[in-house]
Amino acid sequence: MDTASVNSFIPTLDQIDSWSEILTLLPILIILELLLSADNAIALASLTKTLDKAKDRSKALNIGITISLVLRILLILLSSFLLKYLFIRIFAGLYLIYLFISNIFFSNGNSHLDNANEKNIKNNLKFFKVVALLSVTDFAFSIDSITTAVAISDQYILIIIGALIGVIALRFTSEIFLRLLEYFIRLERAGYIAIFIIGIKLILNTLIKEVILPDYYFYIFIFISFIWGFSKKNTNLTIK
Repeated sequence: MDTASVNSFIPTLDQIDSWSEILTLLPILIILELLLSADNAIALASLTKTLDKAKDRSKALNIGITISLVLRILLILLSSFLLKYLFIRIFAGLYLIYLFISNIFFSNGNSHLDNANEKNIKNNLKFFKVVALLSVTDFAFSIDSITTAVAISDQYILIIIGALIGVIALRFTSEIFLRLLEYFIRLERAGYIAIFIIGIKLILNTLIKEVILPDYYFYIFIFISFIWGFSKKNTNLTIK
């Protein structure tokens, strides 16, 4: 980050006029992060589920979400510059749509290798691939939530605190959804449907100035997909 970027960040400390402003805005930004991260949690859980060992899944979540937090903070600090470039939002939207298509229509089962050495190499590559996917996916999701947060407040400190708390909550909710994916057989597909909806929302809001559908319509569609996702349980398992 150059000197100009750092200097532009310092005045934000002076913009916080009173504790009442902090106490008013911070809960709103935290709630916003939590609400906009629900579908994100299912997406991250679905990506992590492809790893065989629980230890690897937990480790991948820790590393992937830590990297995504760094990317979120950079995006917040440089939001006035980066979010002006339409291709960033379009790329994020297209990536989320690609994630939906590749996992719903072109998902294939794990291939089994006889050679233990090759299998170990494949598992290591798979682990790093999942970590990369977790980081990029959360970054793509965060563009939507950070854009909304920046529209509410120009207090970068408050937005970063809200993002930090949101990411911590995301880590634990992803772990919960990892378990729920085993019991609700439609939930993974519902998560990818939510990813598709957010991707469409990002592209439409970027390319079309006039509002076709208010944002809450998209969230209603996501809510409906979640209801469908929780509508069918795996009768062979019970939630512990």
